[in-house]
Order: sequence, then structure tokens, then C-alpha cells
Amino acid sequence: MGKQYYTIGMAGHIDHGKTTLTKALTSVDTDRLKEEKDRSISIEPGFAPLYNDEEMEISVVDVPGHERFIRQMIAGVAGIDLIVLVVAADEGVMPQTKEHLDILSLLGVTHGIVVLTKISKVDEELRDMALEEVIDELKGTVFERASVLVADSISGEGVEELKQKIITTLRGMASRSIRGDFRLPIDQVFTLKGQGTVVRGTVFEGTLDTGEEIIILPQGIHTKAKQIQAHHRKESRAFAGQRAAINLSGVDYKELKRGNVLVTSTHLTVTNTIDVCLEVIHAVNHPIKQRMPVVLHVGTSEVMGKLVFFDRNKVESETELILCQIRLDESIVVKRGDRFILRRPSPMETIGGGWIIQPNGGKYKFGEETMALLQSERHGTPQERVLRLLEQYKCVDEDFILSEASLSHRELHDLLQGDDQWVVLSESKISHMKIVEECVKSIEQILREFHEEFPLLRGINSGELKQTLKRYTEDLVDYVIEQKHWKRNSGFLCLEGFIPHLPTEWEKRCKQLIILLEADGTHVKDMEEYFHQVGIPQKWQSDFYHFFIQEKKIVQLDNKKAYSYQIFMKAVEGLKEKTGETFDIADAKAALGLSRKYMIPFLEKLDKDGLTLRIQGHRKWIGTSMKE
Repeated sequence: MGKQYYTIGMAGHIDHGKTTLTKALTSVDTDRLKEEKDRSISIEPGFAPLYNDEEMEISVVDVPGHERFIRQMIAGVAGIDLIVLVVAADEGVMPQTKEHLDILSLLGVTHGIVVLTKISKVDEELRDMALEEVIDELKGTVFERASVLVADSISGEGVEELKQKIITTLRGMASRSIRGDFRLPIDQVFTLKGQGTVVRGTVFEGTLDTGEEIIILPQGIHTKAKQIQAHHRKESRAFAGQRAAINLSGVDYKELKRGNVLVTSTHLTVTNTIDVCLEVIHAVNHPIKQRMPVVLHVGTSEVMGKLVFFDRNKVESETELILCQIRLDESIVVKRGDRFILRRPSPMETIGGGWIIQPNGGKYKFGEETMALLQSERHGTPQERVLRLLEQYKCVDEDFILSEASLSHRELHDLLQGDDQWVVLSESKISHMKIVEECVKSIEQILREFHEEFPLLRGINSGELKQTLKRYTEDLVDYVIEQKHWKRNSGFLCLEGFIPHLPTEWEKRCKQLIILLEADGTHVKDMEEYFHQVGIPQKWQSDFYHFFIQEKKIVQLDNKKAYSYQIFMKAVEGLKEKTGETFDIADAKAALGLSRKYMIPFLEKLDKDGLTLRIQGHRKWIGTSMKE
């Protein structure tokens, strides 16, 4: 097992000592803005290194506590593995403490440590009362069984015990997976003189190497990771769970903002309509109605939108999860399983949160049919979820399935082993026989239509076929062609039994043209004259001419003249018989009796097709057959 990377968050009510405690733990003041220092409050999330050894690296995010900065708090806790909930002993549990608890629960943060701070400001009796209040407040929440510690940032009491508790807790937790494609939601964008644009964030998944290609979504900007840093240390690679700063190549920082996402794959969904599983907070003070404006927080994004229900027009005192949709004013970058928070823009309050069941939501009608679809999306079996992915992408790799269908490695392994209808291509690409059969039918239809439109051609070029089949991946098309064994001829694909042929209405005239060409032997006229002589219109002449060459009816000498294939081959044999291993133009003229206007293109054709090699004024026989 390699090194593990974790990010923890400091949360709690304003002025309960989060920043001071962070400094006591890390020796770093995370209030970096002048306004933060002047007002003694955190406005933006602050970051600091907590611990680093050969096995583990831990970073701290200090999130703002003031209710006006809840959106920064949500962005700050995106991607954290463990929360340290800070409660001041002299004030106890406050409104923002409760709202932070709700938000953390909705974001799926289940690992936490509660710390009672400022203990030097109260006597032992008040400390015990505050502890009881905290424990009581945690009942019924995901942190009900969390450890509760005491610490004082000024005197240092309990700080080292807290640090060791954090370390031991994380050692018992699984770190984020470095498998799969890299994803980093941006929470800070800035520029450095001489360096250019730099972005910061917590790596949600995957790894990124220095120099690797990156795509910035949703804009679709392509760039490179010019340099990677973690807490001011230059690194060659960034890992899932790690706080990282990425120096981007050739990107203006004004083009970027918090909420943009760095990725290394094109598979991530850019969307403005998401189907979700919503949990509503019990303490909501205002009604939640159909199509009401909402603010969605997901990753580090904050986007306005509308809440759309399909089975109700308002939310009563619901305790069950609600399947619904959020239609957004701007595009976001998400995947199935991503957690979100939903807030009312005015009056501002957190109304709920949940997880995304379908990043690409559709336009649905109100009623039972849509609710059944949403239930299927939510509870779909692993097979149903993978097949739903394949209906869209046709062929995907294992990592993509694991992330988009929310499967574990074991679930995917069991799925593939339990049914021989799954198709595993090269490099762990996966499809299904249902998709393969669709692709087979599509190729056969394309070939039939191509043969009908272009009966003169041997078949369709494989590159052109793949371009026509863009909805299928190139890997899948290659697999299907290999398995089906369609007839292949010099890079062209055709249906079994197909033979290039002339259109019936022109077949007789084309045969007559070849007879006339053969009759003229080696003293031919321009091809245009033969076409005119047999009555073939200008628009067909080029197609028929190339068909004659393809089917070895004629041999092109130059842009205007050609020999009958039989006449050309007889001339080659005659020249061979009457010359030695080498010969010159005079020898050739004597052997064939051709004038210079025929002789020169004839000899150049021999050179081009590899039958002869020109050496100064002579030619040497080197080949026995013409090139295709």
C-alpha cells in the first residue's frame, strides 16, 4: 500500500476558536486576507499542513463560521475525510454549530471529532455543563458516537492529544481511491508573477503528474500541469485526498473561477439538469414549493437553479427522501453519487441536500411514470446501471464504470463473471452483446447503403466507416469488425458476396469501350474520346475510369491515356523477351515499335510499379508483377 492522503475540516460557529486551534495544531495562521485579520473572522477557507510522514499526509481546511459565509464553508468541506467540530466552552452549541452539523450530515461526512475549546475561560463546572450540552446535541446525528475532547489553543492544553486522535482515527480509515480519472474541483484561483495561473483544491480522486494534459470544465479549456505543489512543496504528482496547487500552462486566471473542475478525462458530465435524491432539513422556516429558486452547492460550485418536483407541488413535513430534479442556470461538472447542499437564496437558509442519482437529467412529465424512472435510477441493480451507461457510451473502461455506476471493484468483478453476455475488450474496455449486436446491424446497414450508392467501389474505407459510426467507440467497432469477419479487400470493407460492378444500364457501353481500347493496341487515343465514342456522359467518366483501373481492365499511362490491361501486360512480356537485364529507350523502341509519346509514359509506368529501376540512362528489370 502506498502513502495515504487525507484532508480534515475545522467547522463550527463563528469565534469559537477554529482558526486559533488550527494554528495551535499546525503553526500556520490560515487567515491570510487583510480583511480577515482586521475583522478577526475567517471569510475564505484556510489551509495548512497538519502531519506528514512516509505513510500519511494530513491537511487541514479551516472553514468560515459566520452565517454570511456558509457558501464558503460548504466549498471548504467539499472533499474532506474527517471533520473536527469546534464548540467554545463559554458559549456552547450555537445556531451555526447546528447548521454546520446539518450540512456535514447531508454531505455524507460520517467521521468526526468534537472539540470543546476555550476551556481556560470557564470553570470546571461550566466545562462539564458545556460537554453535556454538546453530547446531548449530537444525539440522533451522524456524530452521535464521535469522540469528544477538550482543548485550549492558548495554553496548549489538550492540543497534542487532539492531534494524535486525528492521526489515529485517520489511520483506521480508508483513504480516497487513486484509481480512476483525476478530478479536482477548484476552490481558489490566483496568479503569481513569473509563474502564471495557479489553482488550488482538494483532489477528489485519481492522480495527476507534472506535465500531464488537463481539461478545465465546464469551459473545455485544454492545458497542462506545469508545476504541482502541496503546502509549498514542489511535487511530481498529486494524489486523491491531497490539497494541491496546480500551476497551469497558457491559461489566463480571469477565465477561471471557484467551481471549475480540473480533469484528465472527457467522461465527466457537464450538465445543467440533475436528478437527485433530496433530504429536507426538519428545521426549515419557510415553505418549499414547486419550481422555487434554489442555490445548489456541489463540489466547490455554487449555482442558481429551480427545484422541480414530479409528485407534489410543495413539501410538507417530510421525513422520507424526495426524488426530484434541479434545473440550473449554469453548467456544472458532476457524477453519480456526488453530494450536494441546497439553500434558499432569499431569505437565505439551508433547506436540504442529498446525492445525485443521474447527472444527465431529462425533461420528464409530472406523474407516476417519471417517479418510477427516478426510482429505477436510484435503486437500479449494478447490471441495470452499467447497461444504462452502455446505452449512452457503448463501450467504457472499468474505472469509468466504477465511478459512474457507483460500483465497487467486487461488484463489477461479480457482474462480469456472472454473465457471459458481457464483452471485455482490450485494455479493460467493457461492452455488452446487446451493444455489439446493435453495432453489427448498424455496420451491415451502412455497407448495404454504400454498395447501393457506390456499386463501382470495392467497399467503404475503415476510417470512413468509423466516422459514420461515431456513436460507437473505435475500440468497439474494431472488435465487431474482427469478430464478424466481413470481407476485407486492401483496407476496404464490404458485405460477404459483394462484387464491384457496373450499373446495369451502362454495362454494355463500358464493355464496348474496353473492346475499342484493345483494338487500338499500343497506339491508343485519349480516354475521353473512347467515352465519347460509346456515349458515356461526362459525369460518369471519372467513376468508370477508376473502376476500370481497380478491376484491372485498364492500366493508366498518364493523365489522358491508358492501355487495355491485356495489351499492357503483352507489351511488358514482349519487352522482356527482346531485352537483356538492362536496356535503354532505343532498345525499348526497337522492341515495341512505339513513338516517344507512348514510350516515355510506358517506361515511367514500369518504374512506378516496381518492374524496372532507372539507373542514369538505362533501366534494369527488378520486378515480376505490378503493384496493386
